[in-house]
Amino acid sequence: MNNYKCVIADKQLLNQLWNEKIKNHNNSEMWIKWKKIALRNYKTRITYVGLLDNKIITEATAIISDKDLDMQNKENLIDEKTAYLTSFSTNKEYEGKGYFSKLYKFMENDLQNKGFETLTLGVEPCETRNIQIYFTWGYTNYIKTAYEIYPSEKGKKTEKIIANYYSKKLN
Repeated sequence: MNNYKCVIADKQLLNQLWNEKIKNHNNSEMWIKWKKIALRNYKTRITYVGLLDNKIITEATAIISDKDLDMQNKENLIDEKTAYLTSFSTNKEYEGKGYFSKLYKFMENDLQNKGFETLTLGVEPCETRNIQIYFTWGYTNYIKTAYEIYPSEKGKKTEKIIANYYSKKLN
């Protein structure tokens, strides 16, 4: 883990991240849409990445403003002292090795240093492994359950999922 570092993505690194995702998903229209969403909300989001030998292997995003143009279900999830965490990801070959935990701690410390007092996140009820991890991290305060709608490929229905939302107070 000596060659692993956590950073806040600038626009260049954010573009690199999304270009890699789009390439890994065969230039999917859905991933191209998500890149546009991420870039148009650049000022209302902070994207954190973990780099191993300068290769992006982990990522997470904090939505830090209710002015975000694309966040769903904002009520009770975000305000001037509350950030919403989303888009947790680790490349498959690096899962279970502690890289994402290190990125998460980096993100939490950065948000606390920026004055945030509460963090929120959403998780699908079927993601039991993630729910256990989030509870271990302190996300035990249930906020609400709501649907989220995701864009789809041309000619396919949009995806509608149910999410449970939780919060954690920072010390």
